[in-house]
Amino acid sequence: MPEAKAFSAASASSPLASDKINRREVTDTDVQIEILFCGVCHSDLHTARNEWVDMMPTVYPVVPGHEIVGKVTAVGAKVSKYQAGDLVGVGCLVDSDHTCPSCQADMEQFCPEGVFTYNSPDKHLGGVTYGGYSESIVVDESFVLKVPANLDLAGVAPLLCAGITTYSPLRHWGITKGKKVGVVGLGGLGHMGVKFARAFGAHVVVFTRSDSKVEDALRLGAHEVVNSRNADQMAAHMGTFDFILDTVSADHDINAYIQLLGLDGNLTLVGAPEKPLPVSSFALLFGRKSLSGSLIGGIAETQEMLDFCGEHNITSDVEVIPIQKINEAYERMLKSDVKYRFSIDMASLKNA
Repeated sequence: MPEAKAFSAASASSPLASDKINRREVTDTDVQIEILFCGVCHSDLHTARNEWVDMMPTVYPVVPGHEIVGKVTAVGAKVSKYQAGDLVGVGCLVDSDHTCPSCQADMEQFCPEGVFTYNSPDKHLGGVTYGGYSESIVVDESFVLKVPANLDLAGVAPLLCAGITTYSPLRHWGITKGKKVGVVGLGGLGHMGVKFARAFGAHVVVFTRSDSKVEDALRLGAHEVVNSRNADQMAAHMGTFDFILDTVSADHDINAYIQLLGLDGNLTLVGAPEKPLPVSSFALLFGRKSLSGSLIGGIAETQEMLDFCGEHNITSDVEVIPIQKINEAYERMLKSDVKYRFSIDMASLKNA
């Protein structure tokens, strides 16, 4: 059974540290990948610290990481889409039941038997799956994605979660040229929402509580920036939006944004506040507005997103770090001290 170097957490209070894990032998339908870069998602921190204990309790040791970019090193006998040397990606899912209505509709993210890249039951080795904070991974061909060769690989890694999380609802709600789109929050998710909405041809407005983010929002592609604390600025946009993407995970007043929607406008949540958010039914009733949520995307849509990024030269804005700085990165992430995602150079694992 092949061993791989990795960084893992041994408990909820333990820092991530160097470790060795087992990877399965390559089966007929598997792709073996040398991991080159792995993005750092807030979900990694939540899982490492067992902060989702009531929903998805962490099994230790845990190896986080579901924004994986790498190079194919071996393929199984029945693999047809990939060969050694190909640049590929792996996102939040590594398996599903392939037969349920969601899978049949190319929406594997909603499969009741979906297998997450880490901390899910591992049918091959027992225990749980291990993620991308590792030198290699073995994944079924169906859950491997082609990475456009023209893109910076460090910036591609976060597309496998932050990218598809924002791309999917924009596509689902038909954002095209002529639509007016708001993006609430300018963090790891928000900055990708701005890039995609602009690339789709929409008029893009960023909502932020900080005037210090105005210049960056405009650089990323926003046409306008609104300080959400400024009542006059908010009122000037009342009833004018076709779509608003809410990326904020902290407690906030979503009714203030629902009121900005026009007739049949939609607000989609991709952030996940810890506590339920109060919603005014009247804010929805007047204007036939809707409130929804969205969770990553299926494999086909994720490949569509990567191809779109290749065509439009879109990547995430990243700060590249060695794996040895992952614990520091977690603390900085809690303070929003990154523009806009961390991407781990996994070559640094050789020195761990």
